[in-house]
Amino acid sequence: MPQVTLDLPDELSTFLAASGHNVGRAAIEAIALEAYRQNKLSTAQLRRLLGYRTSIQVHAFLKEHGVYLHYTLADLEHDRQAGDALEAPPGS
Repeated sequence: MPQVTLDLPDELSTFLAASGHNVGRAAIEAIALEAYRQNKLSTAQLRRLLGYRTSIQVHAFLKEHGVYLHYTLADLEHDRQAGDALEAPPGS
């Protein structure tokens, strides 16, 4: 994995450290969020990059940072078809 060295202003690094954030993790998250906003990363790629185990964790991360989930009409149609394919529970 390539390594990048950032020269952060003292004010920013002090804020991140004081708020309990790992500076390296905060930088990765910021870059990943921006790539997601620009449609350069999918939700699955974001999940893998940030080390989350579930898509629900990714959704919570996006919500926490005020980033909308990319959900297209094609996604809706796929989910609708998957729901229609489920068998109805017995007795319904």
